[in-house]
Amino acid sequence: MAHDLLEKQASVEDILSEVSRIKSIVTDAVEDGVQSAVRAVKQGRDAAGDVLHDARYAIKRKPFQAAGILLAAGVVIGGLVALIALQRD
Repeated sequence: MAHDLLEKQASVEDILSEVSRIKSIVTDAVEDGVQSAVRAVKQGRDAAGDVLHDARYAIKRKPFQAAGILLAAGVVIGGLVALIALQRD
């Protein structure tokens, strides 16, 4: 009887040890995921800043071309909105 209790105690300790190990693995995985997400946000912010800087520089270099592109984009978007509005009616 005492031998059975010792075996059960050993198995409980094994289970607790395994739970602790799994908890450690999950915690590490979550921390890695959070670090990856933070890194991706920083890279995205840097890339957006670079694109914004490049766009400002291009507009300063060629303001008439930039105005023409904006005009063309406005006409295209306006046409699409009008087309969609006509199809709804």
